[in-house]
Amino acid sequence: MFAFVKRLVPKRFRKSHKTIPVVRLAGQIMPDGGRFQSALNLESVAAALEAAFEDKDAPAVALVVNSPGGSPVQSRLIYQRIRSLAAEHGKKVFVFVEDVAASGGYMIALAGDEIIVDPTSIVGSIGVVSGGFGFTELIAKIGVERRLYTSGENKAILDPFSPEKPDEVAVLQALQREIHEVFIAMVKERRAGRLKDDPDLFSGLFWTGARGVELGLVDRLGSLREVMRELYGEKTELDLVESPRSLFGRRLPAVRGRADGQAIADAAAGAIVRTLEEKALWSRFGL
Repeated sequence: MFAFVKRLVPKRFRKSHKTIPVVRLAGQIMPDGGRFQSALNLESVAAALEAAFEDKDAPAVALVVNSPGGSPVQSRLIYQRIRSLAAEHGKKVFVFVEDVAASGGYMIALAGDEIIVDPTSIVGSIGVVSGGFGFTELIAKIGVERRLYTSGENKAILDPFSPEKPDEVAVLQALQREIHEVFIAMVKERRAGRLKDDPDLFSGLFWTGARGVELGLVDRLGSLREVMRELYGEKTELDLVESPRSLFGRRLPAVRGRADGQAIADAAAGAIVRTLEEKALWSRFGL
């Protein structure tokens, strides 16, 4: 029974045992998955989070995280929304890691008052990465001339069709360091008193869930059902709360403008590229 339905039932008719709302936060973290692909971002999970925390009878909210990372902005936005809702409704937050909570996925997991993992989960990767391709030799071989016009000397910085310049790379690396410091500060704040002194902790390395417990990145081993029943009783029920989805399981997008064959083909091509990027991200962790 979902939380919004349960609230309509008078308290005297409700079951005496606890029901814990559960929200799944899974997938690559990015601003928008487009028309043909879902994405993990604040927009896609906000409704489910609101509904879960608004359950007045639930003593806590459980979050199931399974993400290899992605956008640091969306990761922080989800983290901040969870902490804001927890403070507003006075609820404890339990995070359960499935296959992986790495990079942005681990940033989201930090929103938990307690982080529980499987021994074989992958956690960590506290770092920042950017990637791209250089096509200068390719376009030269096929006889293409690059023409680039800008107003502003840095407007075309790190253009993939122009030779890489050390000073431009330095700008990107400076940005990465700033974002990395924000990430490190979040970890130190949320895991204060639990982190071990390890030189590799913020190097971008990742570890199994069992090793993550030893390092203080997570709290303990366990599973959603076992831990919730251990804490709130053997009759505790789990209530999966989901955001609205389309007929095919995707979040319904707002569509404006033309929807002809070319527009659909462009969107599909973009989805293929994003799928390949997501596959590469998951494969870093052997998944």
